[in-house]
Amino acid sequence: MKGTLRLSILACGIFTVAMAHYYQSQVGMTGDLPAVSFGRKTTFATLLCTFLSIQCILPTHASPISNTLNPSTALRMNHIQLKGTHNSYHREPPLGLRLIFESVIPSPWNYYYSHSSVSDQLSQQSVRSLEFDVRADSKGGLYANPLLPRIAGVPVPDEAKMKLPGAKVMHIADADVLSTCYTFRDCLEQVKAWSDAHPRHVPIPIDIEFKTNDEKLEALGGAKAEKWDEESLAALDEEIRSVFAEDRLVTPDFVRTDGLSLEESVLLMGWPTLEESRGMVMFYMDNDDGDIRDAYRSGGRNNLEGRVLFTNSDEGEDDAAFLKRNDPTGDNLEEIRELVRKGYFVRTRADVPIETVEKENNTVMRDLAWESGAQIVSTDFPAVGMACRYDTDYAVLMPGGGVARCNPINAPDGCKDDELE
Repeated sequence: MKGTLRLSILACGIFTVAMAHYYQSQVGMTGDLPAVSFGRKTTFATLLCTFLSIQCILPTHASPISNTLNPSTALRMNHIQLKGTHNSYHREPPLGLRLIFESVIPSPWNYYYSHSSVSDQLSQQSVRSLEFDVRADSKGGLYANPLLPRIAGVPVPDEAKMKLPGAKVMHIADADVLSTCYTFRDCLEQVKAWSDAHPRHVPIPIDIEFKTNDEKLEALGGAKAEKWDEESLAALDEEIRSVFAEDRLVTPDFVRTDGLSLEESVLLMGWPTLEESRGMVMFYMDNDDGDIRDAYRSGGRNNLEGRVLFTNSDEGEDDAAFLKRNDPTGDNLEEIRELVRKGYFVRTRADVPIETVEKENNTVMRDLAWESGAQIVSTDFPAVGMACRYDTDYAVLMPGGGVARCNPINAPDGCKDDELE
């Protein structure tokens, strides 16, 4: 019996190695078969070899292995749910600007909300996901003298910083310009300072929306926007890397398994574990399909090779790992749940200021957002009291308290909210 088992194992081993080398030859890999490792850079060939070897030595009565190349039940970064803020930098237009602001901007009341500083959101409001709107400003000074504040005679943003080269952070150029961090680098440094002081935090996803300017404001004499193209997008990547070292970034390259697309990697192999992604940040693109996403993927970067950001993609695309689904109501609820079950990282919203909080049943969208299992639930009201000016106690608080919770859709058995951070 033992001799038969040894012969069976030997035969299976020969078959396994042969199959792995065959796979390598088919996908153009060269060199020796890599050593078995389950790190983030494990090759598909190695995993195939390991999987087949395990199948060979299992007794015939053993329970079958699940139909996946990685049967690990480790808690992963997509197995949790976080509260995020929408336009995390935003300060509402001052009273002295509102007359002219309301004459130019449609639905101006939707801009009357303000956020605390980045560090206060992270420390005092249990926020673990942020959003920054960015505008290209390669030479500096493009947004240093905004139109409507200039006409109204109200103070302008920090002029010295606005004259520095690099991306700027604001909601509507020349109109809704107040921010807790005017330069993108300032915003990043605030996040990093907090992260350095809390090195065991869960990974912080950061939403980047690439903005262009309002044509109406340009026609009135406002700034003419720089285009987001390959060069300016690469410059933004460099700004991020100038603040965060590579080992602090959850990038597409960090997630992707050799031999697989980015989408295949997250669906077949899973995201990094929560433990290996602690103290890290992750950036993703808010913009939908279009010229900006195409430029970011250009140059043979369909899997976002060498890039910092994850794109907002579509199922079936090589770069599909993060998907934005802002509305969790109606049929969208089950769609989000299914995307989460499959292994995608999803962001949804709990509210749309200010119209959501003024509704009689203003908690419906919020409650469905939590139920959806989307990893990020974004709000403009992350703390009690922020909406009382609209005669409501509406707020978005993490169910059960804390700063993160086990995802209600895909968290593995044994996940405990109080052990996440």
